[in-house]
Parts: sequence; structure tokens; C-alpha cells
Amino acid sequence: MYKKINFTIIILLGIVFFIPLLWVFITSFSTSKEVIGSSFPLWVSNPTFQNYIDAWNAAPFLTYYFNTFVIVFGILIVQLFTITLGAYAFARLNFKGKNVLFILFLLQLMIQPEILLFPNYQIMSQLGLVDSKLAVMLPYWASAFGVFLLRQTFKQVPFDLDEASRIDGCKWWQTLWHVYIPSAKPTYIAFALVSVSHHWSNFMWPLIITNSDENRPLTVGLALFAQSYETGAQWGMVTAGTVLVISPLLIAFFIFQKQFVSSFMHSGIK
Repeated sequence: MYKKINFTIIILLGIVFFIPLLWVFITSFSTSKEVIGSSFPLWVSNPTFQNYIDAWNAAPFLTYYFNTFVIVFGILIVQLFTITLGAYAFARLNFKGKNVLFILFLLQLMIQPEILLFPNYQIMSQLGLVDSKLAVMLPYWASAFGVFLLRQTFKQVPFDLDEASRIDGCKWWQTLWHVYIPSAKPTYIAFALVSVSHHWSNFMWPLIITNSDENRPLTVGLALFAQSYETGAQWGMVTAGTVLVISPLLIAFFIFQKQFVSSFMHSGIK
């Protein structure tokens, strides 16, 4: 009985969340007359790709795509390195004040990112990094969430494996590479999915720190593009631009849906 109720609630919530996406997709293929004449078109009588062509030509989306890929995967690569070292230190190394330091480290999760916008901008300005991809990436190279998630996984690795590798003459970094990292593969996948999806849709910090199209990601570029086409006659172009921005994440989710679910289940995120 409870399973049927939960299943029904999930379906209803899925429909509610799917309606805006459906509207955007239908409107992107609609002509200006159809958009103006219907507040929520349920079908397109004369579908057209002209909105996508016009949107692609009206804004440098190719540059935005390149910037977004560089920023997203630039952040992810460094994060995987820093969270691995941090998680190993908190999981296996013994030093004074480790627990207190770990609690202080986790306090970052309670701080809203908007609070750090001004001090981060000041630091980037002093370093001369304003309006650069590096400035967008730098504040996110460390992740308290990633360290916490990976630490929990590393603590589940039997300590006997650690001792066996040391007896065989492995140094700490060899033990980390051959013992801990392979056992945490599902956790790495789960964190990578969270990181990519979050930074792909990140808007506020890139908007503040970038001033040129050469460094703006897709989210900022779409906002500026939509701002220049606020009249109702241009909603087809705006929604077409929106589809161009969200389509890579949607395609990636449908392709890696099984890996997405299984990685979160194995990493303990419910």
C-alpha cells in the first residue's frame, strides 16, 4: 500500500517538474505567432528549427560551450586531487586536533556561497585574475562535501590492507593509489556527477567575476542573451537558447542513468 502511494507521489512530482521542460521544448520549435497566441502550446502545427539557427547566430554559444567545459572539468580534476588527499588524511593519518580540524572543515557546508562572493572577488582582484577562467575555478578547487564523502568511504577500507601494502614496501601514496582509490570508484563517480551538474548550472559567481564573452560560461551567456530578447515575439529564440544550454546535461543523464543511480546507491547517498 505504502509503495503504491510513494510510487504515485513520485509520478505526480515527475509530471510537475516535467511541465516547464515540456513548455521550453515545445516553444523552441514554435513560430512567433504561435508563442504569442498561446500561453502554453500543447503542440506545434508548424515546427521550425529557425529559432535554433537564429539563437546560435545571435550569441557566441560555441565560445560559451568551450568556456563551460574548461571551467567544469578544470574544477573537477583539481577537486578529485584535493579531496583524495584531504580524505586520506582525515581517515587514516593520526595528528593532534584531527577531529577538531575536521569539524571546522565541515563548517564550510553551513556557509552559504553568496556570503563569500565579496571576499572572493576582493582576493581575485588583488591577484589580478578578474575576468578569467581561473578566477571562476579557483574558489571551488577544494570541496568539504567531497572530503566528507570520500573520508567515509576510505574509513570502510580494512586497515589490514593498509598494513599489508606497507609490509610489501609501498609508500603512502602507493597505498593510496592501489588500495584506497580503486575501492572508492563509486564514490568518485557520485561526486563527479554532483560537481559537474552543479558547476554547469552555476550562475552568480561567474556573472560577477567575468566581463567578456571569452570567459563567460553558458549560464551567464544565456542570461545576457535572454535579457536582450525580452519581448514576447522572441520567446522562441530564448527557449531555443535554453535548450542549447541544458541539452548536454540531459543527454548525459539519459546515457549514464544507470551509472548515476548505482553510484549514488553505492556511495551511501540516499
